[in-house]
Amino acid sequence: MKITVIVPTYRRTQDLARCFAALQKQARPVDEVVIVVRDSDYETWQFLTSFDPQLLPLRATTVSIPGVVAAMNAGLDVAQGDIIAFTDDDAAPHSNWLAHIESHFLADDRIAGVGGRDWVYHGKNLEDGVCPVVGQVHWFGRIIGNHHIGIGAPREVDVLKGVNMSFRRAAIQQLHFDRRMLGTGAQVHFEVAFCLSLKRAGWKLIYDPQVGVNHYPAQRFDEDQRHQFNPIAVVNAVHNETLALLEHLSPSQKLVFLFWATFVGTRDAMGFIQWLRFLPSEGLLAGQKLLASWRGRWQGWQTWQG
Repeated sequence: MKITVIVPTYRRTQDLARCFAALQKQARPVDEVVIVVRDSDYETWQFLTSFDPQLLPLRATTVSIPGVVAAMNAGLDVAQGDIIAFTDDDAAPHSNWLAHIESHFLADDRIAGVGGRDWVYHGKNLEDGVCPVVGQVHWFGRIIGNHHIGIGAPREVDVLKGVNMSFRRAAIQQLHFDRRMLGTGAQVHFEVAFCLSLKRAGWKLIYDPQVGVNHYPAQRFDEDQRHQFNPIAVVNAVHNETLALLEHLSPSQKLVFLFWATFVGTRDAMGFIQWLRFLPSEGLLAGQKLLASWRGRWQGWQTWQG
């Protein structure tokens, strides 16, 4: 099987160099690397002109629209592999990454996607934590991620994580990432819609903690600055999650989800009860998060209806 690795990038040349170095060390050599670069990203284009083409089977493609969705889709349009793997420019796949991925696809032709753990580093410090429950969507719509702390044997999941996921070309066919996702950079939850569409079609998605990448979360150049509150970023993330779930859930599940999301919610997408929980410690900030979350739910509903 031919394997293509797609790496979207934007103004992170030092991170990209580390990613390329990791891809060069794969026990199962990569057949094609597609690097997706914004047309205005002169820093990255200059870096690529100095990169030795003998080190990796590298192809570069251009995208003019901001956001990871456009970059991912641009990569899909030119990728030639039977397996298409995605990672981020601020990640470094483990040396057995592609070998483990390929072994899963060869073992079961019902598998559409394979992903694994991203070992998150903050500087030199590894983020601690272990959790056996990874990549699940509860019947009422709550999404559990935990891909960065997953443990245990390979198992079937509902959702993979963008920094470490791969797909069988025959399964995804002409499927693209949903262009309705909001945001100008990370477009949080973009992979949820893609994965759930494969689940609805009857395919299997596998999470294997041994399919590993080291993840060094780098600077973002959009409204989503990770651990800083930005109402636009919250609206965008909640909109994207809501849209993906409304596309996936049954009519009765949709009603339960909307009730739960409005009145309960989560830390990142607050409902009324979560607002009460954080009100003593966050004060007015909790109210701002609640309003942004409700606005995101409403906009997600409107996009789905449209």
